[in-house]
Amino acid sequence: MRPFRHRRLTAVVALATMLVTAAPPTAAGADDGGNRRAGYHRVGYFTQWGIYGRAFPVKKLDTSGAASRLTHVNYAFGNVSEDGRCFVDGGPGEGDAWADYQRPVPAEESVDGVADAWGEPLNGNFGQLAKLKAKHPGLQVLISLGGWSWSTYFSNAARTDASRKAFVASCIDLYLKGNLPVLDGGSGGPGAAAGVFDGIDLDWEWPNWPGEPGNVVRPEDRQNFTELVAEFRRQLDAYGRTTRRHHPLTAFLPANPATMDAGYEGREIFRYLDFATVQGYDFHGAWDPVTNQQSALRVPSGAPDNPDFSAEVAIGGWLARGAPREKLVLGIPYYGRGWTGVSGSGNGLFQPATGPAPATFEAGYEDYRRLNTLAGNGFTVHRDLRAGHAWLFDGTTFWTYDDPAVVLQKTLYIRRAGLAGAMVWSLDGDDDNATLTKTIGLGLATP
Repeated sequence: MRPFRHRRLTAVVALATMLVTAAPPTAAGADDGGNRRAGYHRVGYFTQWGIYGRAFPVKKLDTSGAASRLTHVNYAFGNVSEDGRCFVDGGPGEGDAWADYQRPVPAEESVDGVADAWGEPLNGNFGQLAKLKAKHPGLQVLISLGGWSWSTYFSNAARTDASRKAFVASCIDLYLKGNLPVLDGGSGGPGAAAGVFDGIDLDWEWPNWPGEPGNVVRPEDRQNFTELVAEFRRQLDAYGRTTRRHHPLTAFLPANPATMDAGYEGREIFRYLDFATVQGYDFHGAWDPVTNQQSALRVPSGAPDNPDFSAEVAIGGWLARGAPREKLVLGIPYYGRGWTGVSGSGNGLFQPATGPAPATFEAGYEDYRRLNTLAGNGFTVHRDLRAGHAWLFDGTTFWTYDDPAVVLQKTLYIRRAGLAGAMVWSLDGDDDNATLTKTIGLGLATP
């Protein structure tokens, strides 16, 4: 491996030249009757809690230029109750209905510049997403169910035919039909959020595999996940016959081949999914005793683990299990993983460390917009163009992250591999100019 200490402008220009000559694939929907749409999916997760510490309201998707580069926004997250239902609750640990649709958004944070009044049926993030869609009519918004923290009871919801039917019906009623619980002051009510969400994204982490401690895990999760996506497809299609629209169904899938085998019937689930986003990050972090890459395109030369993870390994794993490449969307991180107390010599890669690097919100985890300010400010940028990853090192602290050059390289890989597009976690990690999202828009533009 030959790391590069500085950005190689000529390499980036070469990548851009190759991008405009690579033909885009077509991406088929799960129920599109054989019609195929040109272009790439560009999916971004919007976090419910990003309005707080990160000060990232929905409006920033518009003012930064991100919204015009995206095809889908996934709202993170929707919760699953112990008895297997979609629900919204403001109780501790259960949700934040205030952020979702109760909070009166002031004029300066509003997409259309109009402030919410207290007690309107649809305030908060949901109301702003409705305004964003009105301004960007081609943009689709999906509710993402589960995530790391709220996958606890997915297994209960998927366990039987009756539980699956009830679960799916509850999710469609709550999010697509928009029948929200009425909150103090009057927000919510029948049809309050109708039209905000176009479809469902399943973020069960993970079927028949440990995720967050306390998750319910059963061996039958593997088959039940297939039955669950089939039930979602049936009910979404039935609902679509009343709306005269296709309502997309997607899923977030793991990078670990062992997790793939434990929890998924690879070929079968894609009969029902419009597409799936594949985890392209968290390959390594401060839970490891040595520094490493968290999102490399390929396994770097000299990597201490064998086998190891990479984006190419993750995509290859799903292809080997029968996934159609035109339904695979590669996940890209808008954050980095970091270590401190790094010893050894050289550029800091694959060296012992004492623990997670200090950071703004979570030790060992930092947004791209903050990491980008470190380059040239005590930290040196290193990169491995062959493996497709970059890192920052100041002699003591090490951050692995994706900068625009790495993101552009990944879009080239997506095009050459014939994949369906890119997904990002999460939009609030980008800078105020949406630099990474604009890079994806450039890299996946249709000539």
